[in-house]
Parts: sequence; structure tokens; C-alpha cells
Amino acid sequence: MGITILFFFRFLCCCFFFYAQVFISIDAKCHPDDLKALKSFVDRLHTSVQGWDYGSSSDCCSWKGVTCSNPPALKFNDSNVFSRVVGLELPGERLRGNVSPSLGDLVKLKTLNLSDNFLTNSFPPNLFSLQNLEVVDISSNEFYGYAPLNITSPSITFLDISKNKLIGEVDPGFCHIPKQIQTLQLSSNRLHGKVLPGFGNCSFLEELSLASNFLSGDLPQDLFAMSKLKVLDLSDNAFSGELSFQLGNLSNLLYLDISFNQFSRLLPDVFFNLRTLEQFAASSNNFTGVLPVSLGNSPSITTLSLDNNSFSGSIDVINCSAMVRLASLNLGSNHFIGQIGSLSSCSQLRVVNLGKNRLDGDFPESFKNLRSLSHISISRNGIRNLSAALTALQHCKNLTVLILTFNFHGEMMPTNLNFRFENTRLFVIANCRLTGSMPQWLSSSTKLQILDVSWNSLSGEIPSSIADLQYLFYLDLSNNSFSGSIPRSFTQFHSLVNLSNSLKGEIFEGFSFFSRRSQSAGRQYKQLLGFPPLVDLSYNELSGTIWPEFGNLKDLHVLDLSNNKLTGEIPSTVAKLMVLEFLDLSYNNLRGRIPSSLANLNFLSTFNVSYNHLEGPIPSAGQFHTFPNSCFVGNDGLCGFQTVACKEEFGPTNEEKAIGEDEDVDESLGSLMKVPLGVGAAVGFVSTAAVCFFSGMVFPRERKWEVQ
Repeated sequence: MGITILFFFRFLCCCFFFYAQVFISIDAKCHPDDLKALKSFVDRLHTSVQGWDYGSSSDCCSWKGVTCSNPPALKFNDSNVFSRVVGLELPGERLRGNVSPSLGDLVKLKTLNLSDNFLTNSFPPNLFSLQNLEVVDISSNEFYGYAPLNITSPSITFLDISKNKLIGEVDPGFCHIPKQIQTLQLSSNRLHGKVLPGFGNCSFLEELSLASNFLSGDLPQDLFAMSKLKVLDLSDNAFSGELSFQLGNLSNLLYLDISFNQFSRLLPDVFFNLRTLEQFAASSNNFTGVLPVSLGNSPSITTLSLDNNSFSGSIDVINCSAMVRLASLNLGSNHFIGQIGSLSSCSQLRVVNLGKNRLDGDFPESFKNLRSLSHISISRNGIRNLSAALTALQHCKNLTVLILTFNFHGEMMPTNLNFRFENTRLFVIANCRLTGSMPQWLSSSTKLQILDVSWNSLSGEIPSSIADLQYLFYLDLSNNSFSGSIPRSFTQFHSLVNLSNSLKGEIFEGFSFFSRRSQSAGRQYKQLLGFPPLVDLSYNELSGTIWPEFGNLKDLHVLDLSNNKLTGEIPSTVAKLMVLEFLDLSYNNLRGRIPSSLANLNFLSTFNVSYNHLEGPIPSAGQFHTFPNSCFVGNDGLCGFQTVACKEEFGPTNEEKAIGEDEDVDESLGSLMKVPLGVGAAVGFVSTAAVCFFSGMVFPRERKWEVQ
């Protein structure tokens, strides 16, 4: 009996290995129709597909990005076994050219992902009739023509055609066919007109984005009938009218963004129904009135952005005892009134923007309890007691961005040496008319990258220890009453000698900053490294000479020493600042010549030396032929095509002779290939002619910091 069982077992094993060899020997290749379709697809491209060698391989199932189904059940001695292509996924492959309609012959295709390429022309509409197609992602390409929304594929659940150049109206008439569609991404195209009714039929839709198009008019009411919707992004369009109370029907919403539209009147008081809503943004609309009670008591919201509207009423509408998850609050540029002490009970707050409102009162000591706080702006209000503000905020050890502009009017700058802002990277306390001297405690802010104390009434000498801040690359001390010489240590700013040694750029979470260098121009920033490397000491009472060592600051973009009492010559070493874009030395007592080597500054778009005592020829090479006469007026000894013709030949200055035109200047031309941060930061400044004209007037410039 045992021998019989052993024999039978060995027989089964032999059969198993025999049939296994049969199965393995049969090579299940892709279907000839699919192979033909893919060959036609790649033939229409202007680039090859890496890993596709269809000249020597007929098995498309082995090609990169191609997924095939399992072959059907095999029959004995059946060698004609084919798999069908069910997936084509080639995101980020730098493909160029047109998409062939032949992909419509992939009759079993379920997933198509051609995102993040350079594909162009119109997208073949026949693909949207494939009966098995479930996922289509053609985002981040260059498709144009009408948006392919004439969908007859009954199985589609995911469609992303965002970030192209598609036009047409949003007609959701297709919703009655692919009833299972869950994600629809149409953002960042050129869609226009009103959104037509029909979204009510997309009963399974969970995510809808129409952001960054040219859509307008009122929203269709059935848009609020999609009860499963979790994400709704309508931002950056021209939608108008009053936001419907039907919004409360979207009870599963997690994310709602209606920013940058033209909605008006009151926000509907329906947020008690939106029990899962975590992020709500309605920035830059025309909303008015007080905030809805249900919004100010929402227990689920973590991020609330309502800036740049006309909301009014008390700031106490934000009930921290109810909004227990609130982490980011942006109420900037509205008409809120009252004191801000109640916000200190929102213990999870990380980002607070209250700029440009009508808030007042002493800064609350209780803000020291906001231990998670990283960004705060209270600019353009009427808040008092700077000492209390700094005392409280120094306890917020995660604080990286601190904007206190246009408050504490006429108070004295605290000199408490015990203040510690060890992680602060941006500190702005401009336009406060503060008195006193430059505080020594700033030297303890060792991670500081941007410092602006402009437009105050600070006096005394500038502490040389500021240059010890190794990450500082933006310093604005303008429009004060500082005296004495420029600290020589300012020629050794570590980050301006080599900006790559600076900290990584902080993203300004929740708001952006607008720094205006004149009444007619400005520049908006959303991260630290968007700011131009700058040293601005203008409109003070500084004396002494301009240190030749300023030429060490090779990553400097803006140098403004105007409206002081500086003497001596313009050092030719300034020509080493090969990425310099803005140089203003006007209204000083400088003498001597304009170094001809400054013509090597190829990115210099603003130059002003008016109202000094300079003489000799104005350089004519490089950018100098673009600078008007107004940039040189008030110097009786200058000559050149901008002013009067030179009557004699002028040789090089003594300094230029000694330096021999400095070989370092010529060698540094190689640095033009690695200009940091955005050449053309000067585009954000006023034009050269306007700068020179306004600088030629004795009126002080308006320097503002706003949070938007």
C-alpha cells in the first residue's frame, strides 16, 4: 500500500512539472492590434520613448510604462496566446509631439497617464469612448483646443486635464454617462463663460477643481447637490454674485477654496452643516459684513483664509474655545476692530495674519502661550506696547516670521539685552517712528536672514555686530537718523559674500509680503529667497567713506547709500559686484571720478550719482548708455553724452592705475553664468528714469511692508 501511494505521488509530480514546462514555454505576447497602436503612437512623437525598442521586440508588454493583463486560460498546444494592454503610464518622460488617435485601438485600456510632458495639439477625443477606460491623466502638457469633455466612456472614475491650454465652456452634460466619476481636475486652463448646470448628475464626484481659468457668472445651484464632494476648488476665476445657502448641502467637504473671485455680500451661515471642513479660503473677493457665527465656531477648521475682503466687526468672532483645531488664521486686509487677546486661546495656531485692519490695544502678554506660532503679522493696525510684544513673542520658540510694521507709533525701541529670537528668520518693524538706538539684542537672532527697521527715528551708530549674523542677506536701515561711519564689518556679510551658504528659503505659509521701494513700484514675495540680496542705508546721516571692501559682497543685488553725508571717491572695486542691479549713491559729498570699470556691471539697471561733487567723463560703455541725464545732475564737473561733451582726454584714475583694472573683475565675468535668485529683480523696482527723477527730489520715499 505504501509503495502504491509513493508511486502515485511521484506520478503527480511528474505531471505537474510536465504541464508547468508547457505553460512556461508558451510566451504570452501583447496583442498585434495593441502593438500596432503603440507603434503608431510613438511614430507621432518628436522624441523616442526610453525603453521602447519596437524594432527588435514585438512584445510591447515588456516596454517601459506598459501594463498588460494576464493572458486568458491556456489550451494545450495553443501557441497563439496574447495579453491586452490595460495600462499606459509615461509621466515625466519629456515626450514631445502629438498624441496619436491610434491609442483608441487599445480596447482594453484602463489607465492612461501622460502627465508632465510636452505633448501638444488637441487630445484625440476617440479615447473617451473606450469602454474600459477608468483613469486619464494628461495634466501638465501643452494641449490646446476644446477641452475633451464629450465623454462616453462609462467606466471613468478619474480625469485630470489640468495645466494645459484648453478652451471652451464647462458643460457637465457627460455626468449622466460615467456615473462613477470621482475626480475631475480642469484647473489651470483657459476655460471661459458660465459653468452650465448638470453637475448634480455626478453623484459620486468627490473632487472637483475648476481653479485658474476664466470662468464667470453665478454658480449653478446643482453644483451643491453633490453630497459626496470632499474637495471643491473654484479659486482664481471671475465667479460673482452671492454665495448660495445651498453650500450647506456639501456635508462631506474637507477643502473649499473660492479665493480670487468676485463673490460679494455676506458669507452664508451654513458652516454648522460642514462638520468635516478643514480648510476654507475665500481670500480676495468682495465679501462684507460680520463673519457667520457658525464659521467662527467651527470645530473642524484648521486653515481659515479670509484676507483682502471687507469683513467687519469684532475679532472676537473667532471663538477659540470652539475652534480647537485652528492652526492658520489669515484675516489680513479687512475692517476688523477690537483687541487681539482672545486669539491667544487658540493654542494650535502656527500662522496668524491680522495685517491691515483696525485693531488696537496693548499687545497681549498671553500670546506667549502660543508655543507653536511660526508666522505672525499685525502690520498696519494701532497696537501699542512694543516692549510687551517682544517680551511675549520671544517665548514662541518656533517663530520664524515676525512683522510688526505700522504699530507702536512713537514708542522707544527696547534695549533689553535678554530678548532672544533664536529661530526668527524675517524680522520687520518698519514705519513705526520708533526712537532710541539700534538694539544690540538683534545679534542673538543668529538665523536672521531679513531685517528691516526702516522708516523709524532711530539714531546713534549702527552696531558692527549686525554683520555677525551669518545668514543675513537683506538689510534695510533706511529712513532713520543713524550717524557715524558705515561699519567696516558690513563689507564681510557672510551670505552676501556667498549666498549659497545661507539657509534654505522659508515658504511664507499663509501669506505673502509686498515690499514697496517707491510709490510707483513694488515686488511681492512668498518665500525668503525671493527677496533680492540688499543693503539699504539710505536717508540717514552717515559719514566717512565707502569702503573698497564692499567689492567682496559678490552676491549683492541692491546697494543704496543715497542721502547721507558720505565723502571720498567711489571705489572701483564696486565693479566686482557682477550681479549688482541697483546702485544709488546720490545726495552725498562724493568726489573724484566715476570708475570706468563700472561699465562691466552688465545687470546694472538702476544707477544714480546725482548731487555729489563728481568730475570727469561718464562711462559710455555697458549699461551706461541707458541712464538718463537726471542720474548725473548736480555734479558740475561731469561730462559725457548725457550732459556736456568732454573737452579733454581723461586717463584712468589713480586707483584704476594701481589696480590695473583688477584682473579679478575680468575673471568674475564667469560668475554671470550663475546669477543667483532671479536676475531682473530690478524689474520690480521703478524704471531707471523714474528712480533718478524721484531721487532727485528732496521728498523722502515711501517704504512700506504689507502682508497680503
